Amino acid sequence: MKKLAIAAAAAAAMTAGVAHAYTMGTFQNGFVVPNVIHNGSTQSTAVGIIANREVAVHWTFFDQNSEHVTDKCMEFTANDYNPFVWLNQSGAGLANKRGYLVFVAMADASNGTTLTTKCTGPKYVASTTVQVISGHAFEYDLAAKDVAYIPVIDGPLTITSGVLANQLGPRDLTAVGGAMTANGTNSLYMRYYIDGAAGGDDTRIVVWSTGDHKGSKTVDMYDDKQDPKSVNFVLSNTELDFVDPETIVGRPDTHKDGFIVWTPRLRGEGTNSTTTTTGSVFSYSVISAPAFGAVQTILNPGTN
Repeated sequence: MKKLAIAAAAAAAMTAGVAHAYTMGTFQNGFVVPNVIHNGSTQSTAVGIIANREVAVHWTFFDQNSEHVTDKCMEFTANDYNPFVWLNQSGAGLANKRGYLVFVAMADASNGTTLTTKCTGPKYVASTTVQVISGHAFEYDLAAKDVAYIPVIDGPLTITSGVLANQLGPRDLTAVGGAMTANGTNSLYMRYYIDGAAGGDDTRIVVWSTGDHKGSKTVDMYDDKQDPKSVNFVLSNTELDFVDPETIVGRPDTHKDGFIVWTPRLRGEGTNSTTTTTGSVFSYSVISAPAFGAVQTILNPGTN
């Protein structure tokens, strides 16, 4: 109970007075778990899926550059719940490979709205009008006896028309309703809490998007005294990054508690060009501090 109380207090304090641009906790045609990993033994990501109707659900694991790695189908009866542990579902060779999961409810390919109830049936993504599945997730560490909440991004998922659920590629998920719209106008406010030393107060900023966000971004890094400094925020992958703010070059020693403001523009996934596109972006911070007694998750607010 003590750790839960600290988590609630920290979340309230760090995001007070700011409206989030995200939608969570609703039934949709699908959802995204934006950060997934396991170490082969004691650490993994666990997802819980609830279906309010009988339906077949297809999941796909993408790597940090949105390459399709593996996928499978699950069958649900009405008002059914299924646990999904990535360590048990991933298969060989994926220990310590970070990526993300996309879960979609399947519907008949002839109309896109009639739910498919068997994994052997048509594998076409359900219409955005079908509100049938919902999910939640967390990352656990048995050795450390710790658990961290992972935000799940609600749909509706916008997927390229005609693409089968087991054939999703890097360009097929074009928008996620529960995320922030990345259009060059909306901004993310990404929290950090650090002490500049290893093993103390540490933060990892998770950034996920539907397009290509790779590159060095010029951003303003604020401390808790409203003092900004322009620095570069480096994203090394196209769709999922796990950034340590202590490594930001040019960060003032005084900037240990604050936020980073980034106004994202995305490139079309896989194009390797400067052509920009409107897509979806999502961010949260994972903060580890001795004062908390456990790893805490902070949603990073954005404007929409």
